[in-house]
Amino acid sequence: MSIRTHNSLPPLTLLATMLTIAASASAQSSFDLRSPDNRIEIRIRTVPVVRYDVLLKGRALLQDCTLSLDVDHKTLGVDPKVHTAKKRSYDQTLEPAVHQKFAKIRENYNEVRIEMDGGYAVVFRAYNEGAAYRFETSLPQQQVKIYGEEVKLNFPGDATVFYPQEDSMFSHNERKYVPQRLKEIDPAFIATMPAVVDAGEGARLAIAESDVEDYPGMWLHGTNGPALAGTFPHYPLKEKLEKDRDLRVVEAADYIAVTSGTRTFPWRLVGIVERDGDLLTNQLVWLLAKPPQLQDTSWIKPGKVAWDWWNFNNIYGVDFKAGINTQTYKYYIDFAAKYGLQYIILDEGWYKLGNVLEVVPEINMEELTAYAKEKNVGVILWVIWKSLDDQLIPALDQYAKWGIKGIKVDFMQRDDQKLINFYYKVCSETAKRKMLVDFHGGQKQVTMTRTWPNMISGEGVRGMEWSKWSADSEPKHNVTLPFTRMFLGPMDYTPGAMRNATRTTFAPIHQQPMALGTRCHQLAMYVVFESPLQMLSDSPSNYLREPEAMEFLGPVPSVWDDTKVLDGRIAEYVLVARRNGNDWYVGAMTDWTARELEVDFSFLPDGNFSMDAYQDGTNANRMASDYKKISVQVNKSTKLKIKLAPGGGWAARVHP
Repeated sequence: MSIRTHNSLPPLTLLATMLTIAASASAQSSFDLRSPDNRIEIRIRTVPVVRYDVLLKGRALLQDCTLSLDVDHKTLGVDPKVHTAKKRSYDQTLEPAVHQKFAKIRENYNEVRIEMDGGYAVVFRAYNEGAAYRFETSLPQQQVKIYGEEVKLNFPGDATVFYPQEDSMFSHNERKYVPQRLKEIDPAFIATMPAVVDAGEGARLAIAESDVEDYPGMWLHGTNGPALAGTFPHYPLKEKLEKDRDLRVVEAADYIAVTSGTRTFPWRLVGIVERDGDLLTNQLVWLLAKPPQLQDTSWIKPGKVAWDWWNFNNIYGVDFKAGINTQTYKYYIDFAAKYGLQYIILDEGWYKLGNVLEVVPEINMEELTAYAKEKNVGVILWVIWKSLDDQLIPALDQYAKWGIKGIKVDFMQRDDQKLINFYYKVCSETAKRKMLVDFHGGQKQVTMTRTWPNMISGEGVRGMEWSKWSADSEPKHNVTLPFTRMFLGPMDYTPGAMRNATRTTFAPIHQQPMALGTRCHQLAMYVVFESPLQMLSDSPSNYLREPEAMEFLGPVPSVWDDTKVLDGRIAEYVLVARRNGNDWYVGAMTDWTARELEVDFSFLPDGNFSMDAYQDGTNANRMASDYKKISVQVNKSTKLKIKLAPGGGWAARVHP
């Protein structure tokens, strides 16, 4: 890991400059900070409260935003007395343990740390990717109560925001990102993040947070004006368990956290881009996360998973009864081995609900895990979070004895301080046993993948499972997600449907599901949607009938060394190229509008390449599974027109 500090001043001059800044800070009430490329500017004022503006190329995107923190009923950030201000620049190149978008990521920012009387500081950072701030405290009390935090984002005028509105804070965070005017959002209307705001002239702001630890997750609410504000779940005092999975808070404290008096608080951030496509490559959430807590990450193996739950274990053409039993899962293992898939998953039904150590009698876990090991296929187990939490150490020890490679934890539906701490505990304990974690039933965890690289993916997305009971996971929603939810981190949407439907032929059938959009729309998801643990959600029996589709789905990677967004408009269409090793993959998806797009292959290095492409068939508008595979030669000067059917897609593998 290389660290380079860009500053032309000799060390003594630099020290003198920093001392001058510090010495004069007490008389100073305004500070200016710019991104390394000079495009983004943060103007900070400290009288009478801490306020700031964010500008892009001189144009205000946020104005007079306010922030404060209520610690033991003392409000930090109001009537502050500046003690010192320290500026620094930072520039390094990182190699993430899991290559979600890139093999190397540049971490480059300018920072000002404004220290106030009373044992606290506010730190602002300007990145080329956006702007962020957070509180830091060094208080004499060993433990403090946080009664509230003010996060107020004021926009220069009314704007459209893709707002993932929620019904309550007890939620899986699987929402639609519906465009609304800021002034129309009532204070009662809460939302998860990110909210993506159209700032005009092509600019977009993605509002999010990072480095949430020992603290609740932030939500947004409307203000009846051109502003959004933060709100937080309060600390739970009493909880009530419904069935085995819904642990609801029935009594909460008047504070949001009990925490250490000396600590850093979560980052409040806005990602800033000048074209929609750059939202897909903006790494601000990851960059602001706490560095990895694991020394050795060599055992972490991303990959693809044969998944049982979505397809309802509809295995056919076999001589055994399909269902939750040893023979069915051996069939999944054989399928995974045939196509080089790294894992299978045992979803709901493998254990007696309420006890994550009691395997149902139809499954012989020792026999199954031995068979998987022989075939070089890893096994992942699904668990309800509360049952796991009650039996955490004995359960993980038993899973380690079985040789289990990972767990999928579900139904948290909360992000108060207790649940955030649960994420850290599970990530830590699984890492000790070299196990992966995929958290469903929540969203905040996906902002922590830098901190816990073994937390390989997460849900908190209205994914393909919704097609089992509604028409909500449809193409327009699908081409909104890369620009919204995916900004936070990996997204376990669970693609791969082989039963494909148009708007007129779709029906939600829980036990024999289908998906809206074309076959190529589904194939393209493996390039467009990021999930280092990527599901193949349909039945192995259906895939075995589609050997040509499997020529793409077998080799397509789940991690990427490079990402190029070639074109895209939020909620309309997306066109992405990604590289793994020497192979490039290209994916395009559209909403319900048929489109013609141009693929410019100038991202390729010199030389000739073979391309196998899957394109919507002539009749895909009426028979959604209709597609055609073509094989052609391409090079860096090739420009190719592609046609996408309504709800369509296009997917290609390009190899030397």
